[in-house]
Amino acid sequence: MLQDSYAFSGFSTNNLDETRRFYQDVLGLNVNEIAPMGLLELNFSSGAKVIIYPKDDHQAATFTVLNFSVSDLDKTVDELTAKGVVFERYPGLKQDEKGIARTENPEYGPDIAWFKDPGGNIIAVMAEA
Repeated sequence: MLQDSYAFSGFSTNNLDETRRFYQDVLGLNVNEIAPMGLLELNFSSGAKVIIYPKDDHQAATFTVLNFSVSDLDKTVDELTAKGVVFERYPGLKQDEKGIARTENPEYGPDIAWFKDPGGNIIAVMAEA
């Protein structure tokens, strides 16, 4: 029924200006402001889009809202850390000094690290499969 429709994802934030700066200046994404609606639109080279909208009673997602698959995870984590990004540490999860959870068996998934955007939403960077 919906397989041929245009789909995109969205999530909220409590500070649109700070969020725009973070996604544009820190993560280096193409961010458009949709002024009449007060939204941010993240545009990816794949053609995918994500909408970020302001919400006065915003509550950060407790799950990963956006995943980035990268060719060099260590380099990406180092570059983000140099820009002030702090990687999350999760109790009970084995993570190295950079905050990367490294898998011993690729069948269990890729190496991955998580951080938060200004609204507290969880973002992940992971090694390409």
